[in-house]
This record gives sequence, C-alpha cells and structure tokens, in this order.
Amino acid sequence: MFSSMSKVHKHACDLATAVLKDKDLMKTLKENQYDLVLTDPAWGAGILVAHYLQLPLVYNVRLTLRPQYQAVCDEFFQPGVDFYELLQGADLWLMRVDFVFEFPRPTMPNVIYTGGFQCKPAKPLPQELEEFVHSSGEHGVIIMSLGTFVTEFPHDIADVIAAAFAQLPQKVIWRHKGDRPATLGNNTLLVDWMPQNDLLGHSKTRLFVAHGGTNGVQEAIYHGIPVVGLPLFFDQYDNLLRLKERGGAKLLSMATVDKNNNFLEALQDVLDEPSYRMNMQKLSRLHRDVPMEPLDTALFWIEFVMRHKGAAHLRTESYRMPWYSYHSVDVVLLLLGVVSVLILLLVAIVRYLCVRKCLKRKIKSE
Repeated sequence: MFSSMSKVHKHACDLATAVLKDKDLMKTLKENQYDLVLTDPAWGAGILVAHYLQLPLVYNVRLTLRPQYQAVCDEFFQPGVDFYELLQGADLWLMRVDFVFEFPRPTMPNVIYTGGFQCKPAKPLPQELEEFVHSSGEHGVIIMSLGTFVTEFPHDIADVIAAAFAQLPQKVIWRHKGDRPATLGNNTLLVDWMPQNDLLGHSKTRLFVAHGGTNGVQEAIYHGIPVVGLPLFFDQYDNLLRLKERGGAKLLSMATVDKNNNFLEALQDVLDEPSYRMNMQKLSRLHRDVPMEPLDTALFWIEFVMRHKGAAHLRTESYRMPWYSYHSVDVVLLLLGVVSVLILLLVAIVRYLCVRKCLKRKIKSE
C-alpha cells in the first residue's frame, strides 16, 4: 500500500510539472480570463495553477494528501513561494461531508459542508436489471462495488466472496471484472458497471458491500442502506469507521475477509439485525432535512467567490503567522518574564524584611 501511495504522489507531482511546463496551455488559460479555480487539493496541480493565474481558489475536498510539491514551486515560481501556504490559502473549502456523518468540531467560516451533493432520487433501472432485481422476491438484493480503482480480486478472495453470496437467499449484483469466480452461485449477477445510486434507491435493496469511498458512503446514507465495508486505502477506513460508530455498518479488513467465514457472518449479521437498517434510515432522514440542497449550497458559494473575486474576509490568516506566534510562544515567554520578575521582587522583599528583622533583633540584644 505504501508503495502504491508513493506512486500516486509521484504521479501527482509529475502531472503538476507537466501542466506548468505546457506554455501553450498556460497562455490559453490566462487569455481566457477565468474567474475561479475549482480543484481537489489532494492533487496539487490545481493549487499551483490558481497561484500562477492569480485566481480565487475553491476546494471540493474530503481530505488532503501531502506530496512534495515544494520542488515544483521552486522550479516555476519566485523564491519564497511555499506550497503549504498556497494550500492553506484557499478562499473556500467545500467539504464533501456533513455533520450527520462527521463528528462535531470547530470550523472556520470559509469551510462549507456539502456532503451528498451528488446524491439524488433513484431513476428506473434498465429493464434487464429491473427484472433481475424484481426476481429477488421478499429477500431483496445485495449490491457490491469497490469503486473504480479496484474491479477484481485475487482468485482466492474472489472465490470466498462468491461462495458467501451463494449461501444467501438474496440476489446479488456484483461489479466485477476479470475471471468468473469458480464458486459463483446462480443468485449472483456479475456486471462491468452498475447504476449505483439507482440501485441503492431501489425498494428491494437490502445491503451495500462497499470499499468506503466518499461518494458511495454518502449515497448509502442518502438512501438509508446499511453497509458491509471492505476499506482499501485513502479515506475509506475513516469513512466506514464513522458509519460503524453510528450503527450503520459492519467493518472488515481485506486481510481477514477469507478467514473463518468472516465475510458471510458479516453479511448475515447486517441482513438479520434490524438495527443496522434503522440506524441508516435515521441518518438518511437527518441528512435530507436541510433548508437547502447540498448542491445548491455549493453552487451559491462558488458564485459568491466569483462575484466578490475571492473570500478573504472568511479566511483565517493564521497560516501566515510565524510558528512562535501561532503557538503563542511569544505570549507565554512574556507571561513567564512577568511572573519571573514578580517572583524575584517577592524574594527580594522577603529577604529585605528578613534582614531587617534580624538587624532589629541584634540591636535589641546589644
């Protein structure tokens, strides 16, 4: 995993370098006089382009990575440009979560929560898929997808998963590429692609087996579907842990999915225990009960930044402070100095009084 993350970071830096080196592209971008750069800060190219074009910067963000973009800054910008200052200097952070999902925490005025902005009511399924779903009867359907990065498993793990599905009365729709698992049951349909949001919103869907990506988790919350999670990387474990803490998910690791029927037991537990579905439906009600749809909120604030050429009045300037000021070291030192002076004065006064008292006693004794 760490090797894969290093490759991702290197690819991100190479991309940023390639974009800034493309003089024709940068000239075109400058000539078109754009109003704003909207980017995901996990990939730093957008941040550097915004600085190059001197445009307001808005993030569509779940988390930030820390690739070493400083070398790219040093290559293309004047000395003193610090990438992490650029990163923190965005006008607006559109966070792809909300407090139905996230734990309470203090945030700055330029952080806007837009979790679930991509979610929407389910549309009718294609006819063949609808017929398969309808054939599940009272047992319903399980859907499984591990996102776009992972479409197939090692054969042994795929066989364990397929064997577990084969033992269930539910029908299963599994987004899977590669060889057909040897243990695949008649109740399981393999597909290259699925209309995930529409399936999650179908009345017969009972369970979502997912890797824990932000979009999938938010869609599961929106439609109130419990989750069995198999996190792989990035923010996926963190996302699924939050669902687990709220009683809406069962969390497994890929390292143990093929041990002691863990996967089958997790599926049966979530399917048979009503609390998982009840908890997710509660989260769904809370998530939907808002004065403005998340997408409308995001659009308003993007247009706000465009209208006002930025939103500096909402942004903290703490990232520009020296470390000793940010951590109040100068204030602490000043207070320590004042306290030290007061202690020294107190000691001096006490010594003076003691000496004076001793002198009086000596005079009396003489």
